[in-house]
Amino acid sequence: MDNMCQDTAMSPRRLASAGPHVVAVLAVEPVVGFDLTIPPTVFGAATTADGTPLYDVRICGPDGGPVRASAGFTLIPDHGPEALAQADTVIIPGTSVPQPRYEGTLPDDLAKALAMIRPGTRIASICTGAFVLAAAGLLDGRPATTHWERAELFRSVYPDVKLDEDRLFIDDGDILTSAGLAAGVDLCLHLVRSDFGSEVANRAARHCVVPPWRDGGQSQYIERAVPEVGSEGTSPTRAWALGRLGQEISLPAMAAYAQMSVRTFSRRFKAETGQSPGTWLLQQRVRHACHLLETTDLSVDRVAEEAGLGTAASLRHHLRSDLGVSPLAYRKTFRAG
Repeated sequence: MDNMCQDTAMSPRRLASAGPHVVAVLAVEPVVGFDLTIPPTVFGAATTADGTPLYDVRICGPDGGPVRASAGFTLIPDHGPEALAQADTVIIPGTSVPQPRYEGTLPDDLAKALAMIRPGTRIASICTGAFVLAAAGLLDGRPATTHWERAELFRSVYPDVKLDEDRLFIDDGDILTSAGLAAGVDLCLHLVRSDFGSEVANRAARHCVVPPWRDGGQSQYIERAVPEVGSEGTSPTRAWALGRLGQEISLPAMAAYAQMSVRTFSRRFKAETGQSPGTWLLQQRVRHACHLLETTDLSVDRVAEEAGLGTAASLRHHLRSDLGVSPLAYRKTFRAG
């Protein structure tokens, strides 16, 4: 659960009976085409068990005209900026529009379009779309993330934003940001999970043939030296640990299973996952506890025991710290059915 902002409670589940949740995706020229296709793909796959769509996704441009993409093609959105005034959620995909990226300002047409967003609308960015949110002043003093390769530039232009480039996405309530490219999938699945629960999100993930949740942060994708030829990875040890989360698992035991020294194991584990063994193990225990809360009627004490977190007090502490909710509140929000 490391990708969520730690001090933010989850959004309440949005009811499908209120009609499809309207998502406006604002294509800002030159838009990153991959980013632009993520919201309609993920949200389009979010349906009830009988196939009823839960979202109405509308692609729009700032001025209603064609929008050039960064990959050598031009698209014609079905909607103009008026779609922003009708949206429950607005998403801005990655873009290399120069004013937000280098000057900290917005082009006039983009500023006018953003002004049409209703107060209280949930707003999210994918990748370098965070530059647009920052230029609009929406990220001042707030936690945010963007593509790790653009972190230094982002900080130089927007020093008042609490940038954390290690996160795949950050949920700060009404404002959400994601890392580069495929992290937009993680963000959109998180929104589906927050709106309609894990069952719907998992079904959408299966349709898109992607994992419903990815471990770790961006650090695991930053360029690193290639491991030594013939060296053994830590993947088998991670699989071993996942099969015994309810038992005590020490760092020396993990290193012994991998047939490495503790120092070598820790170094290789961090190189492969972007996390220390202890951080990774705690994250897996919390994830497993969430899974048990979603799918079983086990008591909170038993869930804590089965996940290897020891006591109900420990489970409550970690859920409060990671997700901002209690175990019972999490179960009430995300329990399937």
